[in-house]
Amino acid sequence: MYCYICAKEGKQTPALAVCLACGMCMCMDHLVVEHLPIKDVHNWGLSVETITYPETIPRFLCQQCHTALLQKKS
Repeated sequence: MYCYICAKEGKQTPALAVCLACGMCMCMDHLVVEHLPIKDVHNWGLSVETITYPETIPRFLCQQCHTALLQKKS
């Protein structure tokens, strides 16, 4: 499988990941890696405790989907 963006440019670059949002195959030059935190929330009745664990979950996105998701957060 080849990178979709490179293929549109006439190059054949092997794909390393698939975009989680749109399914596009991407090479290292066209992917964005986000690291999602893992959190636990405990409601103790009188207080709420949030624990953030040190390990994260990687999420691979194409540049277009990454940009689209960032505009949602603004």
